[in-house]
Parts: sequence; structure tokens; C-alpha cells
Amino acid sequence: MFPMGLSMLWESAEPREALRERFGLESFGDAVTWLTKVLAERWALEVEACERILISDQNAIAWVGTDQGALVIKWSRAQERFAKFTAIAELLPALHEQGVPVAAPIPAVDGQRRVIVHSGALPLSMTVQPQVIGELLDIAGPSAVREAGSCLARLHDALAERDDSVLRGASQALDLRERIESWLAHEDSGTVPAASARLREQSALLPPIDAEPQLIHNDYRASNILMDGSEVVAVIDFDEVGWDYRVRDLANSFVVLGTHFTNWQPTPVSVRETFLGGYESVRPLSELEGRWLEVLTLWRSITAGWAR
Repeated sequence: MFPMGLSMLWESAEPREALRERFGLESFGDAVTWLTKVLAERWALEVEACERILISDQNAIAWVGTDQGALVIKWSRAQERFAKFTAIAELLPALHEQGVPVAAPIPAVDGQRRVIVHSGALPLSMTVQPQVIGELLDIAGPSAVREAGSCLARLHDALAERDDSVLRGASQALDLRERIESWLAHEDSGTVPAASARLREQSALLPPIDAEPQLIHNDYRASNILMDGSEVVAVIDFDEVGWDYRVRDLANSFVVLGTHFTNWQPTPVSVRETFLGGYESVRPLSELEGRWLEVLTLWRSITAGWAR
């Protein structure tokens, strides 16, 4: 899936320079030496090999073989998000216990599932997870797409039982029409005037949604869904989890479900229908939720640059 050694996920930056500037590590070998020391001290793990390190913005991911099996190590220098990362690390084991296919973080020696480590003077938030073997969702396979929809509904059911002030984040207007009107008034919606006009007209006709907000994944797409055939074996990357309506998550998936990292593409209508069929086999939408889903999908399509 990714090249061996050191690489960037989507940026054109030179990876060794990014490693040095963002994490204070001079080379792939230097990073492996540092990682070996940290894992031994904080997790009592013995590193046997490190295949690759991938850098994405302020974050890095390493795939390592250890005396306790193949693991994925994630760390970040985004200090403003450390509290949220810790809350996510506590959320994942709870979801795992509810039967949701997620990779629950492995506790460190002191029991913490997210640990602050240092690279020189730089604090980094680190977590260790078991490596899950699977292929990224391919939206060309209807059975896999349907199962991905069913899995999102089950994930939503599990998330509805969880609440955390940190994961709720900063308060936002929960009235969907108010948010759309604010966006239309202040954002660059004029670049697609016809689509923006439809969005304004359609949202104005709808009453408030008949659902309660809850935690949602917020980034449920192919690059975060690992499959074994038509079975979802892991939903990954909960970094964007937040407080909103289920149909907001669905609308985002409707638009970007097939995206693989830098390969962004619109989702065909037939794929959306199959995905929604899987979702509603677990949790049907109300008639009003279905109408809001259409409006929110248009809004997300505009922000993705695919609406006309």
C-alpha cells in the first residue's frame, strides 16, 4: 500500500526534510532507533524490524514488527489536539467491546493508551495499535459497499451510547439550515452559483431534522475502511470524530466514499444507493432524515468542488 522506508502520504515535501523539521529526527534510521527506545521504555516492546514510516502533516505512522506481533505506531506533534487524541484512545476500546471492528490501542506500561513522549524537547502524542491486515474498500464491489454501509450504521449505534466533552469539541449551531445559510453568506459559495441556489432553495423548504446529534466518525471513506473480501475488518482513523447528526456522516460518505488518499473522485449514484441500502438494513432513516441527506449531500458536493 505504501513504499518501504520513509515517505509522505500526500504532500510533495521531501520526506527526510519533513522528518527533521517536524519531529527532530535526522533520517529513517535515526527514527527507528528513537522509536525502538521509546517502545522499550514505555510499552516494554522489543522492535524487531520497521518497514516504513509515513508522514502526514503533523502526524507520522510507523509499521513495526515486535516481540508481540505486527503493530502500527502513530504519533503527532499537534499539541492543541493532544486531549482529543487521548479521548479517542479511550473511545476505541469501548467500541471494540461493543463489537465494532476497530484496532483498540495497546496500553503502555503505566496503563495509558495514549502517551506523551519526546523527540528532543518536542512533545509528541503516541499510540500503539495492532496491525490489521486488509485491503482498502473498493467501491466497484457492491457487496463490499453494502457491508460498509451496514458497518457505518452499527458504528453509529455504538457511538450513540458514548459521550465525551472533549470529543464534542467546540459548540456549533446544530440547526442544519442555520449552518447552511451561514455558509452561503460567508463562504465562497459563489463559485458554483447554480448549485448554491439549489442548496438555498432546498434547505429553506425543510423543517428541523427529527433526530438527535451524537458522536460521528466524520471521515468514513475508502481509505479508512479495511476489507477482507466483503467483510469490514477495521474502521480506522478516528481523528476527526465529532458531535453532529448521522446524516452528516452519511452525506460526507456519499460524496467521498471512494477516495484513496490523493485519489479523490465523486461517488457514483449507484454506489450511494447500495451504500445507503446497507446502512438502512441496520438503521432505516426517517422520511425527514432522507430529505436532509439529499440537501447535505449537495452541500458536501459543493465544498468538494464537484457540484455544478
